[in-house]
Amino acid sequence: MPFIVVSGLSGSGKSTALRTLEDAGYFATDNLPPELWGAMSDLARARNIERVVVSTDARTRDFLASLDASFERLKRRQEGVRIFFLEATPEVLLRRYNLSRRTHPLGDPSLLLDIAREAELLAPLRAIADTVIDTTALSNTQLAERITGLLGLPQDFDLRLTTFGFKNTPPRDVDLVLDVRTLPNPYYDPELRTKTGLNPDVARYVFQGAESEAFYEQLRGYVQTSAERARDAGRHAYSVAVGCTGGQHRSVAVAERLKNDLAGLGARVIDHRDIPVGET
Repeated sequence: MPFIVVSGLSGSGKSTALRTLEDAGYFATDNLPPELWGAMSDLARARNIERVVVSTDARTRDFLASLDASFERLKRRQEGVRIFFLEATPEVLLRRYNLSRRTHPLGDPSLLLDIAREAELLAPLRAIADTVIDTTALSNTQLAERITGLLGLPQDFDLRLTTFGFKNTPPRDVDLVLDVRTLPNPYYDPELRTKTGLNPDVARYVFQGAESEAFYEQLRGYVQTSAERARDAGRHAYSVAVGCTGGQHRSVAVAERLKNDLAGLGARVIDHRDIPVGET
């Protein structure tokens, strides 16, 4: 069972590293004293939790005296222990703190003094770290990529597609809402009215003509670009809702085609919201 300890200087990116590993499926615990590392390992094993990441930093300074003994106990009972220590230059840490307006954990009037004292306080943790990452020149996205790369983790991305009818109101919990009501409407064909966009005849009707194809291609390109930008910004998922009037014909046909055309982005349809259960 992999057991990762994330530590480092305040403002160096520990929250980003912890969030990255949590998104990758690690059970994450913030601000855990070293004396509890072993207990966390035992608890995770008892609950069949396969991957664990904890953070330990200056906030646990009252417990760092037991660091060496706690680390040795953990290594005896746990394989796959790794410690990542993050740091940056004082100038960069100072600038990040000024931007965030947060209070340093050590709380001295001088922030530069806090940074220097913290580095000294966490020196024992840095000494036992197997990986030290200087985040001075790294963005949050670059740091996330560095962490996943060091651990050999796949950088999965999930493009989630849903469909809906505008007459039943659009969903509120998505990143992007698309309106495809300008496409040909199979509702006005008596033979297609009772079918849905999952039916090949309905899909052919929706995409008939050069104008419909051109509209779809522009739509597909916009969804692809939006999803790729979200992925490149460090997002692990992006949700798109496709809507037509009733949510049964045009939106369904478009979402199903997007699912196939954007398979490289992990596209999948998670819900045809307004198709009655059992109907196709």
